[in-house]
Amino acid sequence: MLLIHPPIAKPGEPPAGIAKIAGTLRHHGLPVTVLDASIEGFHYLLNLPLQPEGTFSRRAVSHAKRNLQEIRTWDAYHTISRYTTIVNELNRILFLAGQRQGVRATFSNYTDASLSPVNSRDLLRAAQFPETNLFYPYFERRLMDLLSQNQFDWIGFSLNYLSQALTTFAMIGFIKKRWPQGRIVLGGGLVSSWMSRPGWTDPFTSLVDHMVQGAGETPLLALHGLFPEASNCYRPDYSLFDPDLYFSPGLILPYATSAGCYWGKCSFCPESAEKNRYYPYPAEKVVSDLAILNRDTDPTLVHLLDNALSPSMMKALIARKPCFSWYGFARVSHDLMDPDFLKDLKESGCVMLQLGIESGDQGVLDSLQKGVFVEMAGKALKAIHRSGIATYAYLLFGTPPESQVQARHTLDFTVENADFIDFLNIAIFNLPIDSPESKSLDLFPFYEGDLSLYSDFRHPKGWGRREVRGFLDREFKSHPAITPIIQRDPPFFNSSHAPLFIMNTMKKK
Repeated sequence: MLLIHPPIAKPGEPPAGIAKIAGTLRHHGLPVTVLDASIEGFHYLLNLPLQPEGTFSRRAVSHAKRNLQEIRTWDAYHTISRYTTIVNELNRILFLAGQRQGVRATFSNYTDASLSPVNSRDLLRAAQFPETNLFYPYFERRLMDLLSQNQFDWIGFSLNYLSQALTTFAMIGFIKKRWPQGRIVLGGGLVSSWMSRPGWTDPFTSLVDHMVQGAGETPLLALHGLFPEASNCYRPDYSLFDPDLYFSPGLILPYATSAGCYWGKCSFCPESAEKNRYYPYPAEKVVSDLAILNRDTDPTLVHLLDNALSPSMMKALIARKPCFSWYGFARVSHDLMDPDFLKDLKESGCVMLQLGIESGDQGVLDSLQKGVFVEMAGKALKAIHRSGIATYAYLLFGTPPESQVQARHTLDFTVENADFIDFLNIAIFNLPIDSPESKSLDLFPFYEGDLSLYSDFRHPKGWGRREVRGFLDREFKSHPAITPIIQRDPPFFNSSHAPLFIMNTMKKK
């Protein structure tokens, strides 16, 4: 089987989804080839011959080789100013590469002026005319080499983000034209979300032979006539990926200790809207997997992918004290206010915790069913920071229960705790199309397209997206206590690279 991770996804680490599937299939003796077309596609664009105009563009092209080398060394992570220069110059090359074709490519997104990734007709058109895709010269050659030298029973695509959708279908269309006998299976996070939409009907039957909702391990084994129990518990296989290609100073190894979310009650969360069940992997299996992966791959950093690490999993990591650095999401809890627990967590290798604070107003948190008290969140931020673990806080504005007054409570909370927040993610609320709140709101389309996962809505308190943006730009982001936090955030890579700056600082001490 050929497993493909299509462009564009952030290029800091290998794709966890197809690594897990590859490990499962290989465990059962099935031959697997993986193609991370996203990371290879970035290298293709960044090495194109370009004739730039303007000072910034010429400088970006002249520095390309040096920057491409430096972002894969620790030298790039000494200061945020040097890092930002490197990333912005490389990103400028991506912009120049797509400019002539009406495509805007960045390290985190891919948009086409004439095609929408949330419109099935446009995706089918991308498949019909694959040669119009920005990555066509790359994937034409790469797929011809692979498919001419191998007999694959199935060709699987892992489609997780909108930024991958147009190129995924261009690649599928290319395969169907050149190898019409090729059988296509399509899965991944975005596909699962599409298939969870109410009234879903498959518009891709002419192209895709099998679509997968949810984890792909069991369905792909079934395609090969295998039906084992607990097929989602096999160790991911990263030996099929070239770690030197990724834009990080050493391998960042992604690993999930669970599926779903152990809290699972937040009203705004797609996990709740899609009714995804929580499934924790056995702690002894997780620590064993991580020990073996650490031995075999020697990662610079382990990225724990869970929506929120459970308290029991954090205690298991503390008990085993693995010999690697790691980071991941955690819910605010009493454990995260305990200096002794946090000391042990840091000794387990924890470099950074991502915390979904969402709001500094208790009424908003209660309405969103966060199960967190504002006072707890402040105490946790302070205790985590003082333990030497970095904090990456996530705030969400424009939710249905929020007003401008309550948004200012979040501003006050952030200012009060600014000394204990290392990095900050600020988002404007998107309403999942089938969330409970949607039934009581005046809705209108967020995107024009039959595959949109979100609805726009008339805010019941007049706190719409335009008003929220104005508040964020004029008041929140410009506050002298908050601006330095925002300026520390690594552009495009965000939380993927943030812990690397913390690790570099620790090396200097």
